[in-house]
Amino acid sequence: MSIVLVIAAYFAAAAIARDNNRQAGERQLQIIALDIESVLERYETLPFAISYLPLTAEVLAHRQDGSQTQALNLSLQELAEQAKVAAIYLMDMQGNTIAASNWNTAQSYLGQNFAFRPYFSEALKQARPGHFYAIGNTTSIPGYFISQPVYPPGSKRGTLAPIGVIAVKISLDEFEQAWRSSEEPIALSDKHGVVFLSNRPAWKYHSLQTLSTAVQQNLTATLQYGGKNITAIAQLPEKEKQGYEEYLQRPIGRLQWQLMLFPDQSKVVRAGLQAALVLALMLGIALAFAAVLDQRRRRLEEGRQAQLALKQAADELELHIAERTRQLTLANTELEARYLTLQETETLLRSTQNEMVQAGKLAMLGQMATGITHELNQPLTAIRAFAENAITFMNRGKAEQAMANLEHISHASARMGSIIAQLKGFARKSPNAIAEVDVQMAIQSAVSLLRSETDRRGARLQVHIDEAAKVLGDTVRIEQVLINLIRNALDAIENSPSKEVDVRLSHAQGMARISITDSGTGIPEHVVRHLFEPFFTTKEIGHGLGLGLAISSSIVQAMNGSLTASNRAQGGAEFTVTIPMAAEQASSPLLATTI
Repeated sequence: MSIVLVIAAYFAAAAIARDNNRQAGERQLQIIALDIESVLERYETLPFAISYLPLTAEVLAHRQDGSQTQALNLSLQELAEQAKVAAIYLMDMQGNTIAASNWNTAQSYLGQNFAFRPYFSEALKQARPGHFYAIGNTTSIPGYFISQPVYPPGSKRGTLAPIGVIAVKISLDEFEQAWRSSEEPIALSDKHGVVFLSNRPAWKYHSLQTLSTAVQQNLTATLQYGGKNITAIAQLPEKEKQGYEEYLQRPIGRLQWQLMLFPDQSKVVRAGLQAALVLALMLGIALAFAAVLDQRRRRLEEGRQAQLALKQAADELELHIAERTRQLTLANTELEARYLTLQETETLLRSTQNEMVQAGKLAMLGQMATGITHELNQPLTAIRAFAENAITFMNRGKAEQAMANLEHISHASARMGSIIAQLKGFARKSPNAIAEVDVQMAIQSAVSLLRSETDRRGARLQVHIDEAAKVLGDTVRIEQVLINLIRNALDAIENSPSKEVDVRLSHAQGMARISITDSGTGIPEHVVRHLFEPFFTTKEIGHGLGLGLAISSSIVQAMNGSLTASNRAQGGAEFTVTIPMAAEQASSPLLATTI
C-alpha cells in the first residue's frame, strides 16, 4: 500500500510540474513570438516606400545614366545605415542587381543575379510583396528578405507591369544571441520543418523530420540554405541532440514558420521524485510511530501479567523488573550517544562541504584573474608604446603620424574591450561568436601591435603569405595567439647575434598553417615536455606568468586546431599553429613584408 501511495505521489507531482512547465513555456513562446513579429512588421513598409522613390524607377528606365545609378547607391547606403538593415538592392527584370547599399564593399551585390530567389519572382511576376529567408548567395550570411515590385516612372501603381524589384535584407541574429541565455532549447523552423535559428548551434540547418525528395530539390534550386544537405535532428549524435524531446510550438510570420520551445523534462522528473521522497519519509515516520505505540502496548501488557504473577513470585518479579530497567536505561543511553554522534557528523559534513565550495570559487576567481592580467598586458604595452610615439611626433610637428598612433591606441583599447567582453561571456557560460577570420589580416594586426617592440630590440620581422586563408574562429583570440608566439620569438633572439623572426602563412589539405621561427638558441630538451603547462616559465621573475603558451594552446584546441613546437636543424625554434579552414577560400599571390 505504501509503495502504491509513493508511486501515486510521484505521478501526481510530475503531472503538476509538467503543466506548470508547459504554461511557463507558452508564456515564454508568446513573448518571443511578439518580439520576432514586431521586428518583421517594422521593416515591412521599407521596400514599399523605396519603390515609390522617383529615382528608383528612373534608374531602371535609364540604366545608361551612371550618375543617377550612383546617386541611388548612395541613397540606399544611407537608408540601410539609418534603418539598420543588412542590405537594400535594386534588380532589373532579369534579376541582375544594378544598385545596392553595399556597392562599395568587397561583398557588393552589384552585378549579382538573384532571379532564382522566390522573393524576386513573387514581386516581378505576381506583382505582390515577396518574403523569403535564406543564406546569402554572395555573403554566406543568412537573412530575411522582403521585396516589392517597382513600376515605370509616372505610372500609377498596379496599372502597368513592373520593371524591376527592390529588396531589403534583415538579419535575425540578435534573436539567436538573446536565446543563448536560456537553458532550454529554442528553435525557429520554416514551413518544411528546417531549423534556421536556434540557441543549439548543432540543430541549425537540420530538420524536425526527414525531408522528402521534392523539398530537398526545392531547397537546392533556391539555394535557400546555401546548398547544405539537410538531415533530421534525430540523426545527430546523442550529445548534440540532447534536449530534443517533447516541445511546444507557435506559428509565426507570413512564411508558416514555427517557433518551438523544448521544456526541460528533468524538472518534471525531479518534482515527481521530490514528492515521492517526501511522502516516503512521512510514511516512514508514521510506521516508526506505530511501532513505538505497539511496543508501548506490549510493555503495558507485560506489566499487567507481571502484576498477576506478583502474588506467586514477588521477589523473582522485582529482580526481573530491575534487570529490565537497567537494560532499558543502557539502551536509551546508547541511543542518545549515537544520536549526538550523528548530529556532530552531519555538522562536520556540512562545514566541510561549504569549505570545498568556497575553495572552488576562490580557485576559479584566481585563475580568471591571472588569465585576464596576462591577456590585457600586451594591449596595454602597445598603448603605452603608441602613446610615447604620438608624443614624439607631436613634438616634431608630425600631426599625421601622431594621428596614426592615436588610431592604433583606439584599436588596442577596442581590443581590450573585446577581451573583457570575452571574459564576461565566459562568466555567462556562453560560447564566443564564431565567424570567418582572415588569417592574413590577423597576422598583420599582431605584427602592427609589436612594431615598436621589434624596432626597440633591433630585430627583423618578416611576414610571408604563401597563400591567403580564412578560418572559423574569433579574431581577437587568433591575434592573441600570434602576439604570444611572436613575442616569445623576440624574447628568444634577445641575446642572439642574428635577430630574425619569420612568420609564414600557408595551407594544405583544408588546414591553415602558421609557422613562427626565430634565430635564437632553440628549446632545451628538459623544457619541451613542460612547454605548454600553466605557470611553467624559463623567464626571470616579473617577465611573465608562464601562461602564454598554455592559453594559446587552449585557444587553438578550442578551434579544433593544434599548437606544436620544435627545434630547427639550422638553429632556433619553430612554433606551428594548424587550424581547419573555412569552407570556401580564395588564393592570393605570394606576399612578403620586412619590418
